[in-house]
Amino acid sequence: MPVAARRVLVVGIDGVRLDVLHRRPTPHLDALAADGFLTPVQVGDDTPTLSGPCWATIVTGVGPAKHGVWSNDLSGHRLDVFPDFATRLDHHDGRRTFVAAGWRPLLQPRDGGPLFRAPSRTTYIAPAADTPEAWEECDERITEAAAHVLAEDDAEASFVYLGAPDETAHVLGCGEAYETSVHRADTRVGRLLEAVRSRRTYADEQWTYLVVTDHGHVDAGGHGGRSAEERTAWLAAAGPGIGKAPPRVRQADVAAQVFAAVGRHPDRRWTLDGRPFAAEPHAVLLDMDGTLVDTESLWLRTVREAAPGIGVDDLFDVLGRSTADTARHLHRLTGADPQELTADLDARFLEAVQREATPLPGALELLDLLQELDLPMALVSASARPVVDAALKVLGADRFRTTLAEGETPRTKPAADPYLAAARALGVDPAACLAVEDSPAGVAAAEAAGCRVLAVPSYAPIGKGPRRTVRRGLTGIDRKELWAAGL
Repeated sequence: MPVAARRVLVVGIDGVRLDVLHRRPTPHLDALAADGFLTPVQVGDDTPTLSGPCWATIVTGVGPAKHGVWSNDLSGHRLDVFPDFATRLDHHDGRRTFVAAGWRPLLQPRDGGPLFRAPSRTTYIAPAADTPEAWEECDERITEAAAHVLAEDDAEASFVYLGAPDETAHVLGCGEAYETSVHRADTRVGRLLEAVRSRRTYADEQWTYLVVTDHGHVDAGGHGGRSAEERTAWLAAAGPGIGKAPPRVRQADVAAQVFAAVGRHPDRRWTLDGRPFAAEPHAVLLDMDGTLVDTESLWLRTVREAAPGIGVDDLFDVLGRSTADTARHLHRLTGADPQELTADLDARFLEAVQREATPLPGALELLDLLQELDLPMALVSASARPVVDAALKVLGADRFRTTLAEGETPRTKPAADPYLAAARALGVDPAACLAVEDSPAGVAAAEAAGCRVLAVPSYAPIGKGPRRTVRRGLTGIDRKELWAAGL
């Protein structure tokens, strides 16, 4: 099955208050919100509520301390170090990008600009004057030109700017004329979406839509201060893997989401401040014992049989660890010979797995989903190879592109080695991988490798953490949950 081409459209509407969207009919934004979400976005505390710094943060994925834009005069910027997403994608990957705008600092070398340094293709149409009427005409012409490009061009990432609502608020305040201008902007968003859907290749493409504003306004129409009306922006998002809004979205997350939407994992040297809220993992690395196969109970029983009388807490300490690690741990508690313990544990556990192992609830359904999505999978286990091979008979060995067992890397969990080796075997960056684990030792290993983590605790508790999502089990996981896990 051919992989669908990924495309993303960002529409920036300048100066739209969130309360107006709640009060005024905006059917096209409402439809995007129904397919994904529409959520408040607070302008960063260090970011002036001005178009220059806000748009710079939105399109670069970093804040003013990095991009250096502090006003609507962009002079003194560091956009050569922290460029906009359209320039990054064109320069680093040779991907075709497109930007259409009428506000001069975005595309023209004046006032310290342009903010968009070097997209593949641009459309610049300046308003005839700084009046609401002239800006409405400008937005109309921008929409018409952008719709033509979106319908025909092969740009992977596009940005279209609409400025009339902001100019209307400046001149007339946030009254009826302003709300009418916001409604017109929503209509123009609808025309851009219609142009995308008219593409002859649309059925073979996956489109992500991000509609965002930079700041709000006070009732009289100004901005630049710290009031809630000025500092509350918003984002509407819809597309593959985008579900409900995360607890917090920042302006810098928009550029990060653009990269995720086209399948581009950011280079760590970019030092982006933003993070995507939905990103397809480049591969999924799955633990076996207690995650996919119901072997943890068999392992705990094996340990109790090999070392009668050890405490419950000591049992939990051996979850997710290799047989040799467990034998050394039991030696400290019982004084028994570790080599004899290792041999005894291996033999008892293998026999139990061969006789009794079954998939955990939701495990086969998750593997089916990953196969359907054509996501590369690796099995990453701290068990010995004979145990892994026995469990693969239950799971289906052909599902996995690679499998790793204890002893096949210099160190095993909780060291990072097994996950680093699995990512290397699949040819992907560990930071772009999602690891699925049930034990603290396994989570430690995956996180040490830099992976996103979906934790499904079996016996020992696992708390939430950065780049870690904790879930009660595998049953019912869908694509949207996978795309959001560990972000």
